[in-house]
Amino acid sequence: MSQTLTLVQLLQERVGISEQQAQQAVQVISGFLKDRLPEPIAGQIDGVLNGADISGVAGMLGGLGGMFGKKE
Repeated sequence: MSQTLTLVQLLQERVGISEQQAQQAVQVISGFLKDRLPEPIAGQIDGVLNGADISGVAGMLGGLGGMFGKKE
């Protein structure tokens, strides 16, 4: 069974920073995304960054393509 890593754990492993530094980085990323994304998605940011199941968010994210100029 494979374990899903949280963003904090991923940053620790890949960047080689402490848990405290990784948590601070995630807080900055979270704030940045929440300020720039539409509310239905911004409200899901904390769960996504903490490793929650994002299957319900996937549909909302698909709709963002049009907002940023992606043509289907």
